[in-house]
Amino acid sequence: MTGSTAASFTADDYRARMERAARTAAEAGLAGLLVAPGPDLVWLTGYTPPAVTERLTLLVLAAGQDPVLVVPALEAPDAHRAPGAAALTLRDWTDGKDPYAATAALLDASGRFGISDNAWALHLLALRQAMPHSSCAALTEALPMLRAVKDAAELDLMAAAGVAADATFEEIRTVSFAGRRESEVAADLDRLLRRHGHEQVDFTIVASGPNGANPHHEAGDRVIARGDTVVLDFGGLRDGYGSDTSRTVHVGEPTDEERRVHDIVREAQEAGFRAVRPGAACQDVDRAAREVIADAGYGEYFIHRTGHGIGVTTHEPPYMIEGEERPLVPGMCFSVVKAAVTRRRRIALGPVLRGRERWLRERGLLPTADDKEELVVVRAELPV
Repeated sequence: MTGSTAASFTADDYRARMERAARTAAEAGLAGLLVAPGPDLVWLTGYTPPAVTERLTLLVLAAGQDPVLVVPALEAPDAHRAPGAAALTLRDWTDGKDPYAATAALLDASGRFGISDNAWALHLLALRQAMPHSSCAALTEALPMLRAVKDAAELDLMAAAGVAADATFEEIRTVSFAGRRESEVAADLDRLLRRHGHEQVDFTIVASGPNGANPHHEAGDRVIARGDTVVLDFGGLRDGYGSDTSRTVHVGEPTDEERRVHDIVREAQEAGFRAVRPGAACQDVDRAAREVIADAGYGEYFIHRTGHGIGVTTHEPPYMIEGEERPLVPGMCFSVVKAAVTRRRRIALGPVLRGRERWLRERGLLPTADDKEELVVVRAELPV
């Protein structure tokens, strides 16, 4: 199976994004934005350099100025073919020239700029040397909500990524778990995500038995046995937009204790769902879900935030965590994932997009979580 055809973003779409980004930066008191290769550059221009190297590639945005993409001359032909190229000016530079001086000439020498989180220190320090009276702030700090609210076309792509992740889970629950290594099941997840249209797989966590207590366990050689609880956490990008799914399955029938802990986690996730509404603070979602876990006696084991944004990356703002007071607004996409640990076993429920229609209609939001999650019993052996 292949993924559905992605909605094509046009040069006008990218122009509107760049204009909004520059305007938002000015409203935040910034002189402009400096966007390095990575998710921000892809979202603003549709351009991914053929390689990220020591040669400077940088998008310069400032209110009242045309966007300028500074690129190495040997990569200029690729930049010209980018979907958003018609909405900006390309300025190439050749080896032996100083790209930082050329970039500085486009900027307010004493301004404060937002810069991509993943900009290389090499480039940032060279720009600061060319502009010693300037200052910079990471985009996550300066404009954390820049990509948080999705438009209709983005929501469609997010929904398609979630459907693909759902289909992956429905297939993985039918395969044999008992007697196989975690790494083998992880390979199945990778294969299924790609079969269902993901061009990029970011993670395939398969944590069985005691390994389930480690939230970011890397699938290894442990052989899964009957009676194991297995945490699955998998995701990546489909047509440029992310999925991130956490599920707990059990090989054979779960014990009463495992069912009880699972029910606590499910209740906590439902409490998080109920806290989601336009205007509610992000931390309200975390508080509502965390209270259930704490009241059940597992608060000390709940060591992570309740959720995170999903978009052109699988982790991005907004974050459902204590201290995050920003309000939820229609169009945000985020996970509501809960976990608890008992006797070194972790039970997790996590984000997908299967419940998107109900939440989009009733709440004006797109929380990426399924409101009908159940503890799944997977087959111990292949069917005969």
